[in-house]
Amino acid sequence: MNFKKKWTKKYGKSEIMTKENSSCKLMEIDMVKLSDGQKKSYSAKDTEFGILIFGGKCTIEGKDFSFANIGKRENVFDGAATSVYVPGNTDFTITGVGEVSMAVVKSPAEKMFKPVLINPEDVIIKDMGKPGWERQAHFILDERVEANIIYIGEAYVKGGQWASYPPHKHDDDNMPTEAATEEVYYYEFKKDTGFGIQRVYTMEGDIDETYTVKSGDLVEMPRGYHPYHSAPGYDSYYLWIMAGKNRGFFMTTDEDHAWLNK
Repeated sequence: MNFKKKWTKKYGKSEIMTKENSSCKLMEIDMVKLSDGQKKSYSAKDTEFGILIFGGKCTIEGKDFSFANIGKRENVFDGAATSVYVPGNTDFTITGVGEVSMAVVKSPAEKMFKPVLINPEDVIIKDMGKPGWERQAHFILDERVEANIIYIGEAYVKGGQWASYPPHKHDDDNMPTEAATEEVYYYEFKKDTGFGIQRVYTMEGDIDETYTVKSGDLVEMPRGYHPYHSAPGYDSYYLWIMAGKNRGFFMTTDEDHAWLNK
């Protein structure tokens, strides 16, 4: 059982998570890197898309919408993100305006909504946690955007800090306490030599995986608890992508560590 995947950051579309190679059933993920003028088109039935720009500018346009020259940061450490939601049954094309890189998330769509551009100034930023597990969370494609199951944000973790801590999970459909939601993290580090530690485990013990993660790595969390640690001296970033019918933070803490929340 291996939940870790790698993006080499090559130009074009890299199909990182697919139905065939992933433990997650509610999302597929492409990483897309385009040069100036390079295009990538998408057409899929009953599929919604969440696009998160890591850095650079692009134009995203379809039959009834056009978001031109969007993207305001050079990289993930250069401010808040720009994101786009594209509803089901909507063909669209991404065109690089200079060099640009992004994540393209694909999930099943039953209801059809409208395309939405989320600008950096729309991002909700919250400082979360306590000493030892502090991080800055960015809420991007969240409840404010009508969507079926996609829910996207980012987190920034200082070196030596934990995140997704105390360990929590969201894999039981027990609303409003807990939602059944898959999740994926994608990591970047300010320094090339940076690394972190990602654990994924279940109460039952059928999953107990620990990975060393570096820039370009992804880890799937189909279920279970998933605490993350950024190595001392290495500030890190991770994109978090969630997919489930109840969009939001509906989760429970590992009972062994719940006392930390008091």
